[in-house]
Amino acid sequence: MSGWFRLTLGLAAVVLGALWTVQGLGHVEDSVMTDQQAWVILGPVLMVGGLVSLWLGMRARSRR
Repeated sequence: MSGWFRLTLGLAAVVLGALWTVQGLGHVEDSVMTDQQAWVILGPVLMVGGLVSLWLGMRARSRR
């Protein structure tokens, strides 16, 4: 997997995970995900996966 692909995928995962967390906590109105405990758990899990992907992408880019 290319370093740029991992960086892009990681950034998207971090942003999406943050959005899911905020929606799950009820800070975003008019969403099916508002005040749902599952999104409060899944959001940070996705963010951690995104951070790992960002770290791997940075390592792949620095080796070149």
